[in-house]
Amino acid sequence: MVSRRQVLLGGALVGGGLIVGYAAWPGTRAQRAEALATGPTERLVATWIKIGSDDSIAVIVPHGDMGQGIFTALAQMAAEELDADWSKVRAEIAPPAPEFANGALAEGFILHDVRIPSLFAGAVDFAFRNIAEVMNLQITGGSSSVRFTGGYGIRLAAAAARDMLVRAAAKRWGVEPGECATELSRVHHRASGRALGYGELAGEAAQYTPSSTPRLKPRSEYKIVGQSMRRFDIPAKVDGSLAFAMDVRPEGLLYATVRGAPVFGGKLIAHDASLAAKMPGVKRVVALDDAVIVVADRRWRATKALEAVVASFSGGGNGDVDSAVIFARHDAALSDSKGSEDVEKGDAEKTLANAARVIAADYRVPYLAHAAMEPVNCTAWHKDGKLEVWVGTQDGLGTRAYCAETAGLSFDDVTLHQMAMGGSFGRKGEWSPNFLRHAVLTAMETDGPVQLVFSREEDMRQDYYRPCVVSRFRAALGPDGMPIAWENRYTGKNEPAEAAHIPYAIAHQSIRYVESPAHVPTGQWRSVAHSQHGYFTESFIDELAHEAGQDPYEFRRTLLRDAPRYRAVLDLAAQKAGWGEALPEGRGRGIALQQSFQSIVAQVAEVEVTADGALKIHRIVAAVDSGIAINPDGLKAQIEGGIVYGLTAALYGEIAIDKGAVVQANFPDYEMVRLADCPAIEVHILESGEPLGGAGEPGTPPAAPAIANAIFAATGRRLRSLPVKNHRLGRGSNQSVRL
Repeated sequence: MVSRRQVLLGGALVGGGLIVGYAAWPGTRAQRAEALATGPTERLVATWIKIGSDDSIAVIVPHGDMGQGIFTALAQMAAEELDADWSKVRAEIAPPAPEFANGALAEGFILHDVRIPSLFAGAVDFAFRNIAEVMNLQITGGSSSVRFTGGYGIRLAAAAARDMLVRAAAKRWGVEPGECATELSRVHHRASGRALGYGELAGEAAQYTPSSTPRLKPRSEYKIVGQSMRRFDIPAKVDGSLAFAMDVRPEGLLYATVRGAPVFGGKLIAHDASLAAKMPGVKRVVALDDAVIVVADRRWRATKALEAVVASFSGGGNGDVDSAVIFARHDAALSDSKGSEDVEKGDAEKTLANAARVIAADYRVPYLAHAAMEPVNCTAWHKDGKLEVWVGTQDGLGTRAYCAETAGLSFDDVTLHQMAMGGSFGRKGEWSPNFLRHAVLTAMETDGPVQLVFSREEDMRQDYYRPCVVSRFRAALGPDGMPIAWENRYTGKNEPAEAAHIPYAIAHQSIRYVESPAHVPTGQWRSVAHSQHGYFTESFIDELAHEAGQDPYEFRRTLLRDAPRYRAVLDLAAQKAGWGEALPEGRGRGIALQQSFQSIVAQVAEVEVTADGALKIHRIVAAVDSGIAINPDGLKAQIEGGIVYGLTAALYGEIAIDKGAVVQANFPDYEMVRLADCPAIEVHILESGEPLGGAGEPGTPPAAPAIANAIFAATGRRLRSLPVKNHRLGRGSNQSVRL
């Protein structure tokens, strides 16, 4: 969701030289934060931790909820370092305010696991906090919540808070802090038998400066982290009390529906709303430069009135573009340019030129929509020169800033209420802002609050799509059948930068990319570029294994001889899936491996293809190493969800372009994997103790190649493009191109 380059540019705005020592919050800032986030009986002890007089502990989470379970996991990390009584711990969403900009997120994206000398730790914290403020950084995405916000922020804040509580108790008792211990939200002085609750000490503890290098617990001392605690958000989702953005009902609420230019980049030329304006309940018709919007007292009335609006849009010069044209441009770009360097290792070009055995293949994937169950929506109310916004967003602070800019108001004149999201997968934020822009501009012309909701058709046709990509491979095999050179040329360098990199021990590698821009808007999509490149690289490595006459699992295993962590994950998946065991005729197993967001995931798919080409996916077995499983059940759930999302993309996902516009409109022509067709999914966790990895996104990339490789094992048909639905799977063969 945010690149290292963006963070570095943001950091440049902080300016200044080295700041030595711990840079504590200025007093006024601390006061503002406390006013925003605490009640009359609570104290903000550290950046993300507040403690009530009743010993209750609230973890303030600078992220949005879209079903990923991070509020529970982050609270576990805080409770562990605090030695808290879990029954008294809860989590709250951070206010979308600069005081709660997520400096830990910026620190994680830039530093990853670089160790900072303790002398400079406070200065680094201060710098990244300022970077986050400059960038309005409060993003939920990139599987960064636990690994960055938790690892670089909340865990440290909790450990610092515990130290402050101990110091406060020791001072009150007149003893050394080292004589004190903590347990179940109490500080104990064992020698005298005295104890004080955290609530009794919070006020005094808040007077201390938090340590920038507090003692962190080793894994061996964990009591809460590593346990499958019940998620905080589930009861409210079950009983219906959790409020999503579409549940907002301020007094006098009006409803808006929108029709945007069907061709991306097109503009509204003319419209006739005379009939719509006379229809029951219609309050206003708003014409923007690229859309027409109807506001009415009921959603159905707004929808019917919009159908009565006659509007014409320009094509923006792209009215003749279709998917075939876009892919032809990709192919031409790959043929016409050597591209820009991604990875250059050894001399792949020379090795390929002199090799006796070269394998080549092209792979491609189409655009994909996000298709979250809750369409994008936003409620806005412009009144007395101020704007109030209710929205489910992946970046509360950034969205607030975007709404202020769009409305032409100051940041302080905008109030944003961050609501839960009914799915998102990268769609709901100011980086894909058409729904925010339409809602805010409509509110500026409407008396009273207005809730703008994209119809399912509008949501699908006005998305910011996962990019379509073409990836071209060549590889040279040595006399033993193992690859000695790997060449990859692909279109579009998208985040994260390492998505096309491979873990395999191949001496000569050349990975390069070319750009092939199109008029179709693109954006973040679950696991971003890993979802395409995982399919490309793991399918082609499978091709090489079969060309070498070797077992695909053993082939990979040999190439991972210098990567024991990858090898362990691969072994676990293969073992649990029964790799090598006999299967009935028409069945096949496929295996795939990908590291993304610092987690390694391997998957084995078992599929059946009947003689007439019908496909049944029986089972997917996954192994995951995310360093440490904060909440094992939550980690498994996220990998399962990522697999299902990846299955939908592999089997059905395709956004096609015709005459410049999206062809698909709704779920009948943009299919989803349904419950009846979902395979049995097993997830096995391997803890390596390596730095924390993500959970929400890493389950998606191996799904498509595991399925495609299993189809090949069952039928001999190699699928070099997705979705699977576009292929006939009757048993046959289409072997790799031999050069």
